[in-house]
Amino acid sequence: MPTKPTIFAIDFGTSNSLLAAASADHVFDPIPLDDGARDATILQTALYFSPEQRAEFGSRAIRALVEDGFRGRLIRSIKRHLPSRTFTKTTIGSRQATLEDLIGAFLRAMRERACAHFEVDVRRVVLGRPARFSNDPDDDQLAEERLAAAARLAGFEDISFCPEPVAAAYDFAEDLTEPRVVLVADLGGGTSDFTIVRMKREGFEARDVLAVGGVPVAGDAIDGALVRTAVAPHFGSRARYRMPFGKNELDMPLLLVELLASPADLTVADRGRVLSLLENIRSGLVDREDRPRLERFVALVEDGLGFSLYEAVEATKRRLSDVDETVLDIPEPSLAVNAKATRAELERSSERQVQAIVGSLDKTLEVAGLAPGDVDIVCLTGGTSKMPLVTSAITSRLPNAGVRRMRSFHSVVVGLARRARELAAA
Repeated sequence: MPTKPTIFAIDFGTSNSLLAAASADHVFDPIPLDDGARDATILQTALYFSPEQRAEFGSRAIRALVEDGFRGRLIRSIKRHLPSRTFTKTTIGSRQATLEDLIGAFLRAMRERACAHFEVDVRRVVLGRPARFSNDPDDDQLAEERLAAAARLAGFEDISFCPEPVAAAYDFAEDLTEPRVVLVADLGGGTSDFTIVRMKREGFEARDVLAVGGVPVAGDAIDGALVRTAVAPHFGSRARYRMPFGKNELDMPLLLVELLASPADLTVADRGRVLSLLENIRSGLVDREDRPRLERFVALVEDGLGFSLYEAVEATKRRLSDVDETVLDIPEPSLAVNAKATRAELERSSERQVQAIVGSLDKTLEVAGLAPGDVDIVCLTGGTSKMPLVTSAITSRLPNAGVRRMRSFHSVVVGLARRARELAAA
């Protein structure tokens, strides 16, 4: 009979988060965190604050938003803000909340649910982190410091970090029958991370990790590319307008188009400022036919309907993995978009993002001192690893590598738990 856990392992993700645990002699499987989810072990990284500032998380956050008539505040993809020096706090009801406050509240909910599940009070944690939060080393360090501060607010006192692709490699090692050069590609919502390891069945040591690399570009960025081409025109991205008493025709400000394309930014944007900008554009429209499109954008911001938009976009992206053409449908009455989307359009619009991911892979190989043909096995994990567009770009770079698909959502947290067991036993 295993002892109670003494250390938790948390995969805090851009889209989804999971928790497993360990003691000195045992690894505990990921635990149920969200009874309302299709897989209860996966807690959607969504935070909701009601008008009364009641906090909800995961699937309950989405349901509460609807039940409250979209009057509260839903925040998604908050992990993306960790390396950003421009995001320090946002308004929640009548109070100001820092980024660390928000992430700390989410991690606290995870810790409390896990403590209740195991009937323990655990204050020690191994947190996964991307290979790179940012390509800027100073911003990358800032992100880790912020995540550590959030973990302390959540009640953790002993905090360790492990790169997420290294954790995924821990989960894979037991499947090997002989030593191999393994590339682990962890393709998530916010980052694409790579680890190259000389691995054997017993696992690997620090000297066996030949290189770790990554880029803050992944599934969310590809969603954003699809928004720019297939969705943004229905929200007035091509509208032209004049300022009061002005004669020059102006394009829709790029910052508004980029806001539309980013769930991380839209859900924490200053609504008042954005609505003021939209009102200026609406009042000076050159073409009256653009007015209903601007009304959609206003409704999106005013009513906090970003969730409906991004759910529709993500579902469309998934369908385009299997079909050449589909319909992007946003049924919300005040948005009411029904637009054709094609795989060819998705591939064209996301070419820059995919090239950034492949470029990061090439740099990781260079750091490892390896040619693409030296990789024996490529392991794919993370939600974006289900996109043929991305995985084919990666696997085509590795001519001799066999492809293994790991558990898309669980491989990182299981690897983190194995790392946690090592720390508990040390």
